[in-house]
Amino acid sequence: MATGAEPLILVVEDEASQRQVLAYNLGAKGYRVVTAATGDEALLLIDEEMPDLIILDWMLPEVSGIEICRRVKLRDDTRDIPVIMLSARAEESDRVRGLETGADDYVTKPYSVSELMARVKTNLRRVRKAIEGQVLSFGNIRLDAEQHRVYHADTPIHLGPTEFRLLQVLLERPGRVLSREQLLDRVWGRDVYVDTRTVDVHIGRLRKALRGAGGSDPIRTVRGAGYALG
Repeated sequence: MATGAEPLILVVEDEASQRQVLAYNLGAKGYRVVTAATGDEALLLIDEEMPDLIILDWMLPEVSGIEICRRVKLRDDTRDIPVIMLSARAEESDRVRGLETGADDYVTKPYSVSELMARVKTNLRRVRKAIEGQVLSFGNIRLDAEQHRVYHADTPIHLGPTEFRLLQVLLERPGRVLSREQLLDRVWGRDVYVDTRTVDVHIGRLRKALRGAGGSDPIRTVRGAGYALG
């Protein structure tokens, strides 16, 4: 979850009016919002944007909401993203099926927008609390998010807040190539204008700090694509 910027919510809803209502109310709460009208579009946005929470309609053209939820929860890099399932199916068996597929919450239509906003807040708080208390590691690098400390083996590494957040984002998805635009979004925030070259500068500082602690450079530059850890 992006702690350096407001949470990013993906709304997947094929009804335009419902999609607009949700986007407006989420935006009014200060969240960043991206929307999708089809299952295929949603899967593409999940890969490109890596949202902090997904509001997902069950009935979608192309790929169903149930199938999207199943795929999200099977992947190591997306399984911790909270999914709130929206559905007109009010039977207990349908609710159980949605939750067994991996949905973190299930809301039946018609729903109260204010109640849905409260559920969004609750699910985000739960994930943020888990992330703040976790320790991320890769090779000899260890990042303690709660203590805000980084170590190479047992040697402390002193990082600035931006370098710390960059390392945290990379550690959350080791091996995954993140573009400069994705790193800008997750570290600085979508509403802040920062040149993509700024990412290169801070990656350089992060590399220098890691090497200075006696470690090798674990950050891989993928020409024309971005950066990856390992």
